[in-house]
Amino acid sequence: MKNTAKRMKGNTATYGIVVLAYILCEIVMRTGHMSSLMKGLLVPLCVYAILAVSLNLTVGILGELSLGHAGFMCVGAFTSAVFSKCMAQTITVPTVRFLLAVLIGVVCAGVCGLLVGIPVLRLRGDYLAIVTLAFGEIIKNVINVLYLGVDSRGFHLSIKDVMSLNLEEDGMVIINSAQGITGAPTDSNFTLGVILLLITLFIVLNLIDSRAGRAIMSIRDNRIAAESIGIDITKYKMLAFSISAALAGAAGVLYAHNLSTLTALPKNFGYNMSITILVFVVLGGLGNIRGSMIAAVVLTLLPELLRFLSDYRMLIYAVVLIVAMILVWSPGGIALRERILAWNPLRKREKEVQ
Repeated sequence: MKNTAKRMKGNTATYGIVVLAYILCEIVMRTGHMSSLMKGLLVPLCVYAILAVSLNLTVGILGELSLGHAGFMCVGAFTSAVFSKCMAQTITVPTVRFLLAVLIGVVCAGVCGLLVGIPVLRLRGDYLAIVTLAFGEIIKNVINVLYLGVDSRGFHLSIKDVMSLNLEEDGMVIINSAQGITGAPTDSNFTLGVILLLITLFIVLNLIDSRAGRAIMSIRDNRIAAESIGIDITKYKMLAFSISAALAGAAGVLYAHNLSTLTALPKNFGYNMSITILVFVVLGGLGNIRGSMIAAVVLTLLPELLRFLSDYRMLIYAVVLIVAMILVWSPGGIALRERILAWNPLRKREKEVQ
């Protein structure tokens, strides 16, 4: 009972942090004290927080190293952007169109996670990381050579050029190879981003506290022992991996609908993006959902807040990242943190009461 109450208290605190941050940002924004740079970062902050929380489900809770998260994000982004651009004149209510796009992006990314997971999850460790990395690169490169158009006869697909689509005069090019998708509706906003983040937290936190979550963590802790007591290893690994992919797709939908032009550039959906998301998870703590969310926000804001330092900002960012890793996860840093917490008079009072 104590553990359940403690988990519920921790989950409530996580939701509360998100809601409080949203209220504070809205107050600052409505009073005119927020810069245009910060306003432009609000939706990306939600995107990266969702990505960090969803990847932590695979890396922290399941215990498998995946480097293909940007690929699932790419699937969600492009499938939803194609839908929104095709339905721009048919569904005129932006919120309804966005919610339908989220549903499509989540389903497509989840199905891709399922299809990739069937052969890939037979591997472990470095081998799994390499294969998932390859998947992400394949998705990005396929979209970069893809031409997609639509007219009264339906969809037309080619990997040659636009002319080979043979579109009618009133036809529309949706994906134009490396130029991506242009003119897509920008339906996302900060409020919808926070709602998606809260839904992501609700799904992940409740999964962790469920029977399936305990089975997944038992696989992480000791695969042989879990299998010996009848836990279906493949089933629960597929469950965690596909849910993680689907949530990455939701982040991709939010990302795509924050831009009028969507391209599959390496900086958007490539190897570096997957590594960046993994850094959020590691710094926040493997299995620590709240920590990965906070790390995503802090590490996304930090380079922007250091822009006044010009050429030195990324150097300082790297130094701060190294120092944070040492202080948070090294034995000496953990001991220092425990000593600081021991000096807290409120903590001492709680121990005396117990």
